Amino acid sequence: MKHLAKLLFVVIMTSIAGTAFAQNLKFGHINLQEIVPLMTEYDSAEVKLKGLAKELEEQIKTMQLELQTKYETYQQKATTWSATTLESKRKELEELQMRIQDFQQGAQQELQQAQNIGMTDVINIAKAAVEKIAKQDGYTFIFDTSTLLYLNPAQSTDVTAVVKKALNITKEFPTRAN
Repeated sequence: MKHLAKLLFVVIMTSIAGTAFAQNLKFGHINLQEIVPLMTEYDSAEVKLKGLAKELEEQIKTMQLELQTKYETYQQKATTWSATTLESKRKELEELQMRIQDFQQGAQQELQQAQNIGMTDVINIAKAAVEKIAKQDGYTFIFDTSTLLYLNPAQSTDVTAVVKKALNITKEFPTRAN
């Protein structure tokens, strides 16, 4: 019986200590998917990405124009060229078309990589601001609501406004039309 009483005492004390500890925790939340597009760094990354996309697109158009011009010449002179010349020009067209396809694939990969790097940098700036606010205001956890299934807002503070201020964001996230 004494052992049962001791065990019960330990369980009660653990529960009380756990409850007291839990009461000292401070939770916050933010939706980073709504903050990141409002950042000036995001705009800068988008401008760089659009510039790269335009540059690559222009290069592809130049290559396609070259292919089209050579193909038109091939069609116009096909009847006057020898079989050897005709075969050589056909191979040249095929090689140019393959180079264009390879360039397009490389361009897509380059754009994807540039987007990943640019957005990672922007997200890291946002995360640093959240971390600064967490430390400054004594938060134990700040959750990203864009990745949560459920959050009880009564037990968590929305830190969006504080983080936006830290990031000098004055724009608002566009509301969704129903």
